[in-house]
Amino acid sequence: MSEKNKQEIEHVKCLIIGSGPAGYTAAIYAARADMSPVMYQGLQPGGQLTITNDVENYPGYPDGINGPAMMQDFQKQAERFGTDVRFGLVTKVDFTGPVHKVWVDDKKEITADAVIISTGAAAKWLGIESEERLNGFGVSACAVCDGFFYKGQDVAIVGAGDTAAEEATYLSKLCNKVYMLVRRDEFRASKIMTDRVLNSPNIEVLYNHETKEILGKDAVEGVLAYNNKTNEEIKLDVTGFFVAIGHKPNTDIFKGWLEMDEVGYLKVIPGTSKTNIPGVFASGDAADKVYRQAVTAAGTGCMAALDAERYLTEIGAH
Repeated sequence: MSEKNKQEIEHVKCLIIGSGPAGYTAAIYAARADMSPVMYQGLQPGGQLTITNDVENYPGYPDGINGPAMMQDFQKQAERFGTDVRFGLVTKVDFTGPVHKVWVDDKKEITADAVIISTGAAAKWLGIESEERLNGFGVSACAVCDGFFYKGQDVAIVGAGDTAAEEATYLSKLCNKVYMLVRRDEFRASKIMTDRVLNSPNIEVLYNHETKEILGKDAVEGVLAYNNKTNEEIKLDVTGFFVAIGHKPNTDIFKGWLEMDEVGYLKVIPGTSKTNIPGVFASGDAADKVYRQAVTAAGTGCMAALDAERYLTEIGAH
């Protein structure tokens, strides 16, 4: 190894990979415990909340707050206690030994005694232009987060699995009418979830239907859908459009090192943030496929920092 490469290796006590509610909360706890955390924010500093306009369900914000401003608050609080927040993407890891190695932007090597993973997950989208343009202006990937804004209105939701069925049922309790666009002629959801949808009188299931375009200039004003068997088009007069076709956890770089389920969510010892590698802890949406809320992510970030602190004490890291 050349002298230059040696100089590029940096050792830290606690490394946090990814930002968002989980990462920043972990940073706050780690910094206050004198763990000198270093955080690499990843491609989307602040995570999914940075593409969320209004957050009304996070405690402590009685008047609500927009997502980017909320994440700025989280970052300021983490930095106030001494977290070293850096822009950069962890592109490779090596968890072979007791000291964990990671590489940032394919070049800078860092070793760490403890690693907290908070890389989150990304919603899967349909990939049409109008969906991207109106994201946050009537287009959402989280009914629990945003359904309240469409109380008494007509909305559409895309998806056929358990999550889509659950979110459609949730919306049906708030909205006047819910159109559910199912690409095939049947659900992929479990029977109990399918039955809930079919027994909700204000949910209309449109089988064999796909989205052609979301209508509206500055906000959702309707949806143009088509029957993929007959090519017949229909226009739905809705003000909200929800995409529920799944999420993908941002965990690809940990494949081969950390145990994960078939989709890629990291597995932890129940009731903890501990992964199968000692000293590596998982928090937030990278390990949570059930709740996926900012407040639950923050809670697991706290758990990860506390677990990391106990681990560092056990190994006598200074």
